[in-house]
Amino acid sequence: MALSQTKGVEFGWHAADFDLMGADGRRYSLKDVRGPRGTLVIFMCNHCPYVQAALEMMIADAKGLRPMGIGSVAIMPNDVKAYPADSLQNMAKLADEKGLPFPYVIDDTQAVARTYGAVCTPEFYGFNEDLELKYHGRIADFSGLSPVANAKHEMFDALAMIAATGEGPAEQKPSIGCSIKWR
Repeated sequence: MALSQTKGVEFGWHAADFDLMGADGRRYSLKDVRGPRGTLVIFMCNHCPYVQAALEMMIADAKGLRPMGIGSVAIMPNDVKAYPADSLQNMAKLADEKGLPFPYVIDDTQAVARTYGAVCTPEFYGFNEDLELKYHGRIADFSGLSPVANAKHEMFDALAMIAATGEGPAEQKPSIGCSIKWR
């Protein structure tokens, strides 16, 4: 497991469109997942222990953000030949077992991950209603694979702020996780 940390990005750039196959057998584009007040794009996979540690929090946060007008999508960017645990079939199994409240789609060419500049899983991008990037940070403060006691849900709070004001927080801490498994 190679550990990576997100890089700084230019806030205000617009979310790139995509057309990706979902674990449910449907194709999804940005317009299909976009919320009226903002959009959360998550890069994740099945096998990463950092994703596994944060998955219940991601699910709860996405459910809590939906009534605020935030749409969500999870994109799996890894090379599935090298990491078969991340295959579309296994993505469907995880989506079903966990009841994911967002489409879980596969970036089989890795073009979307490259366009977004994603480097790790999990990695979170929060866009306002105009699809301008306003958050690129972590879900919460973790110590290893456990959330720090009484840690704020930084990603949730940031997306709630985006839904209410169109702007993200001034201070954002990078996400840490497994490096994307590039071909």
